[in-house]
Amino acid sequence: MQDKFEIGQIVNTFGIKGEVKVNPYTDDINQFKKTKIIYIKNKAVEVESAKFHKNFVILKIKGIDTINDAEMLRNEMISVTRSNKKLPQNTYYIADLIGLKVYSEENNEYIGKVKDIYNTGANDIYVVENEESKEILLPAIKEVIKKVDLENNKIIVHILKGLI
Repeated sequence: MQDKFEIGQIVNTFGIKGEVKVNPYTDDINQFKKTKIIYIKNKAVEVESAKFHKNFVILKIKGIDTINDAEMLRNEMISVTRSNKKLPQNTYYIADLIGLKVYSEENNEYIGKVKDIYNTGANDIYVVENEESKEILLPAIKEVIKKVDLENNKIIVHILKGLI
């Protein structure tokens, strides 16, 4: 399993005291306030403060005290380690779901592998590629996704009428 996850990208500076503006990649932006250690360029750095402005996170990073320091971080990715983030029950990292085998609940028929996941706002969409390279789109709702079994590398789904 992947140990580090990207949670955002520094897109600009903010003010003149070394703060940076971050485009968050996570659905829980409050994790920026809870996380004290982040990784930039694979180097651990300490978060002094986090606040929100419009759709962005404004971070103050220890040791980054001027606009020039902050400018050097523009376009850099921000990562956290798996141990920094405890997920709620029935919530998974996208990186852990990619590549899982998908089987139907009804007859344990192999449907394909998770190729990608899209976030639509209402719910995620799992893109499952079958053996003929055809993509099947499955909504990540409890009526469809019945069981995610990371240990056995599989997902059990209920195929609603009209999905395939």
